[in-house]
Amino acid sequence: MAADSPSRSGVFQAQTDKRLEAFAESISFDRRLYHQDIRGSIAHAEMLCERGMLSSDEFTTIRDTLKEIELELDADTFPISFELEDIHMHVEQALIDRVGDVGRKLHTARSRNDQVSTDVRLWVREALDEVDRRLLRLQQAFLSRCDQDFDVILPAYTHLQRAQPVVAPHYWLAYVEKLQRDRSRVADCRSRLNECPLGVAAVAGTTLGIDREQTSKALGFDRPTANSLDTSSDRDFMLESAFVLSVVASHLSGWAEEWILWSTVEFDFIKLPHEFCTGSSIMPQKVNPDTLELTRGKSARVMGNLQTLMLLVKNLPLAYNRDLQEDKPPLFDSFDTVIASLELAVPIVEGSSLKRESIAARLERGYLDATTLMEWMIRKGMPQRRAHHLVGAIVGEAMNRELALSDLPIKSMQLHAPEIDETVYAILGSKNAVAAFVSYGSTAPDQVREQIDRWKVALA
Repeated sequence: MAADSPSRSGVFQAQTDKRLEAFAESISFDRRLYHQDIRGSIAHAEMLCERGMLSSDEFTTIRDTLKEIELELDADTFPISFELEDIHMHVEQALIDRVGDVGRKLHTARSRNDQVSTDVRLWVREALDEVDRRLLRLQQAFLSRCDQDFDVILPAYTHLQRAQPVVAPHYWLAYVEKLQRDRSRVADCRSRLNECPLGVAAVAGTTLGIDREQTSKALGFDRPTANSLDTSSDRDFMLESAFVLSVVASHLSGWAEEWILWSTVEFDFIKLPHEFCTGSSIMPQKVNPDTLELTRGKSARVMGNLQTLMLLVKNLPLAYNRDLQEDKPPLFDSFDTVIASLELAVPIVEGSSLKRESIAARLERGYLDATTLMEWMIRKGMPQRRAHHLVGAIVGEAMNRELALSDLPIKSMQLHAPEIDETVYAILGSKNAVAAFVSYGSTAPDQVREQIDRWKVALA
């Protein structure tokens, strides 16, 4: 540890053990906070100047020197040493080395506790905004498929068994809805974290006459935090961010799994863009959906990071504890992983194509119109449970004869349900079954078209 290190007061009678320096350093991962650290330091210095704790010349010197340091960090020419622990100490020590006692005044009414919390909140706020932009872009990618795929009917599944027919845009809009909920959670999380810790100092506040409202406003926060003791220890915003990212990762993983299945010979629903697939080292015919598999796999890291953060804070007493240094690697990794997954998801969604002939050739397998037949009988006045039972018997007969319901003779249906007449064929077959839907939020083509138009406006 440097003799004049900002974190080393006169109470110490020995230098820091080199093994501790290596064990305690965080510069290897918190270096990425330097923009936020310098921005926060300039805002703090400006407030100190306004409150008479720095002269105008001193503030100008501090501001200009911090900007010089930032440029060196941008250019990767700034010297890094484990002896100075973290990015905050690096920046402050460089300032002191260059301007002397003027630099030593910067930390007035500030602790690393509120400094770190401010820097990370600024970083997370920017990262959440980036996640939101990429979620929007993925929504737009799904929406862009809706018009071109409007005439395609797909089997919808429950329990991975064929259930009912839906128009393809109904599938795409399901993901638009999921991603919108993700964006809503991002916005809620951003709103709660947007309070400024700067000025609460170590734990109890300060006896110096600072203006926390000024620094809060200068840094784009909604307000300063209200309780210094809480602020010093609070990492709720990290936990919430990690949870939000875990839900996003879960949605991406589910989508990836579905399209992995759809791209198999067994399903044969979709052709993935080859630039996002890989081959086999031994099997020349293979086109493997590696990007989707990695998206599915990396979701586990994001969810694991949430668990790491929860366990990190679960037993910590008020207020700051050094354990909290370990919060940043899982936080950074979750954001990096989700942002990278979203970036690759967009061109995969845009560049894939439905295999229309293959889908159509097998669409009538699985009796997707059985529920529509049951509801047709209900509209004729039959109780639901009786209609459910009778349609099951009709489907059983069609299975035994290896016929679709639309190909089953009317007399065979009437053996089970005499009420059935020739008009039933108007709702049988997947295309007719889709056209029969009427409820809001269903796969009814006119309902889907209204939803497409609504989303075009919302996502414009």
